[in-house]
Amino acid sequence: MANGCSWDSLDAHLLRVLHVLLTEGSVSRAARRLNLSQPAVSTALKRLRDITGDPLLVRSRGGMTPTERGAELLEPIRIVLEQLERIAEGPSGFDPASTRRSFNVATPDYLNAMLLGEVVSDVHKCAPKAQIVFHSMTQSSDYPRALESGELDLVIGNWPNPPDHLRTAPLFEDRMVVMMRSGHPLASAQLDMGDWLAADHVVPTPYSVGQRGVVDVFLARERLRRNVVAHVPYFHMAPFMLIDSELIFTAPARFAEHYTTMLPLCIVPAPVELPAMAYYLLWHDRTQHSAECRWFRERIVRAARAAPAATALRRVA
Repeated sequence: MANGCSWDSLDAHLLRVLHVLLTEGSVSRAARRLNLSQPAVSTALKRLRDITGDPLLVRSRGGMTPTERGAELLEPIRIVLEQLERIAEGPSGFDPASTRRSFNVATPDYLNAMLLGEVVSDVHKCAPKAQIVFHSMTQSSDYPRALESGELDLVIGNWPNPPDHLRTAPLFEDRMVVMMRSGHPLASAQLDMGDWLAADHVVPTPYSVGQRGVVDVFLARERLRRNVVAHVPYFHMAPFMLIDSELIFTAPARFAEHYTTMLPLCIVPAPVELPAMAYYLLWHDRTQHSAECRWFRERIVRAARAAPAATALRRVA
């Protein structure tokens, strides 16, 4: 190729000039259509000839006619220019009614399953062909990597210190209460700090390595220790362990209210105002500008914020 030029020297401007020249067959007409001067178009044509090593257009009685090589390039250049225009235009509009996307969400099991049901119902109404896949979270879950790789679209979390490199959106806050069986010795009187600390506690295993829950953070700050007699891997195991035991379980109010409607359990206020459990969404920058993911995030936020707060505490002696 002349002057050491190569295909790396091509850019969108040169491709656009060549496409117009090949279709118009005239430097002057191409210049008018491109809103350029004739010398500018001629300079671009010379550059294109150097790059391709072919005249591309030659003089004829009607103006200029493409060479065989020029004629061969017309269709590929048209396709390339269309693709470049698509890139410049950005993503097309998202139509929930036609999407078949599967949205992948990791969530701790203490999130009220009724809320997740509301999310599924809301999404299904608007996007009947879409699917939502919920993933469990364990200590071995590398959710930052899964968000970065695209294995997950979202994580619903509540630990006090979410990673700084992930984007967040608040969902709601929930106060902490104490669950126990109906007829538990501590259910009939105001629960004080001493009794709460000395009681037999069942506690959940942390979902994230290095992240403690709001109760453990509070106890560490106050230099207090509760009497833990059992650890469970899943929040939803704990209520059933309370039915025939002296165990107590400190949990979010919405979670507790859900189980006291089904099991012979009661809720009593915590002995002190424990820090609220704040729920939020986590996602990676890779999906920040995705129209589909943005729409899905908005549906979860809408469902979470519309959910009624936990009702008044019920005490059953």
